[in-house]
Amino acid sequence: MALIILGHPDIEKSLANKTIIEKLKSSSLDIEIRNLSQLYPDFNINVKDEQEALLKHQTIIFQYPLYWYNMPAILKHWFDLVFEYQFAYGSQGDKLKGKHFIPSFTVGAPESEYHTLGEHHFKVYEFCKNMEQTAYYAQMKYVDHIYFHGTSVNAGYTKEDIQRKASGQAERLIQLLSEY
Repeated sequence: MALIILGHPDIEKSLANKTIIEKLKSSSLDIEIRNLSQLYPDFNINVKDEQEALLKHQTIIFQYPLYWYNMPAILKHWFDLVFEYQFAYGSQGDKLKGKHFIPSFTVGAPESEYHTLGEHHFKVYEFCKNMEQTAYYAQMKYVDHIYFHGTSVNAGYTKEDIQRKASGQAERLIQLLSEY
């Protein structure tokens, strides 16, 4: 059984992330989805509930849109509270040791803009170092991030194209989860 931590601040307005979540829900996989914005619209996160959910699963997927080169505020706040001292790190903080840590996200802009001469100056993987270090610090097994570009209809992408790419990402996640 896998745990999906959904860090989208408004999943109902999302085409890409919503498609990914719907495909995962309709798969035959045994998954639990925790929609942080739905559970905690006031950002008052129940740390013990979230830690219990993490303890029940071997594989954790963090699903979110890339916002300003990082995760949305609700997901960052969740990490700040839930991955606490003596739970995720510290002399007795080995509760997540050996669990799979999988970042799965969407990027609005095209891939061509993510390079040293592009508008965003860096490749996307460079914005993932914080997630990778978090996994290592919590003694988790970091699984390479899964993402795709071009999720914004405002940038000229069609609804069909976004849904196709999102479905492809969901299929990659389903395949990956079936291996664990």
